[in-house]
Amino acid sequence: MSSSSAPPPNVPKLAPFAETQPFRLTEPPNVSWKVGDGLLNTPLGRDWKTDEELGWKTWDMAQTSPSDATQMLNSTVVPRPIAFVSTLSAENKPNLAPFSFFQVVTYHPPIISVSFRLSPRLPKNTRDNILATKQFVVNLISEPFAEAANETSVEAPADVSEWDISGLTQEPSVHVKPARVKESAVSLECELFQSQDIFPDGATVPSATLVLGRVKYMHVRHSVLRSDGLRADPAKLRAISRLGSTTYGRVSEGFDLKKPEWDEVKQILEAQRSSRE
Repeated sequence: MSSSSAPPPNVPKLAPFAETQPFRLTEPPNVSWKVGDGLLNTPLGRDWKTDEELGWKTWDMAQTSPSDATQMLNSTVVPRPIAFVSTLSAENKPNLAPFSFFQVVTYHPPIISVSFRLSPRLPKNTRDNILATKQFVVNLISEPFAEAANETSVEAPADVSEWDISGLTQEPSVHVKPARVKESAVSLECELFQSQDIFPDGATVPSATLVLGRVKYMHVRHSVLRSDGLRADPAKLRAISRLGSTTYGRVSEGFDLKKPEWDEVKQILEAQRSSRE
């Protein structure tokens, strides 16, 4: 995540942020879709089909430069949740930084992953802190403090605290030493479960480190929970995601799709097969 800057001249004026925009639950894109239908002949489907005529651009990733691979993967594997990671160094110096290579790995036991791209020019303090102390907290970023979170990605000198830069509040954790972000609606206190350095072909220096964290405690604000007390309401969580480059996404609309039951699908397939015979 890069620090904000003024837009260059001659760029169209952006619409103001719709602070009170409600979350809408809509119908799915193709309400008439049935088993075996594939791409429907709807306006949306026809446009998508027409786009196929333009073909595909293909990259041999073994021959693609790291910078080009970064641009393509960052902008296509989207939206990505953002891990706002708080750590302590071995000397108890606090660190706070955002990372968008982040996901839930398993529920039982609860494991999350965070990946750190390494640079010989700039040390990755968060990664180093996790490997040294075996503890960290993943906080989720919501709309009200997006700018504050983004600002912690600045390449500040080692003696400058990202907490001070952001103005966010350190809240004591229950199980681990690093503080959680009080402004975050969701915080995951983690212990290091496993780490794996990743090497480019033929290299002796890693280009990234994958960290798996076992979630020991989870904190969720009462105000973002649904009535069952177990699920977050996306309309209240207002989580943001990474869309590549300096662009972020917000969750302002969604639709439900029922998970198919095999018995129902099997009956439909058998009926379709019988009608063709």
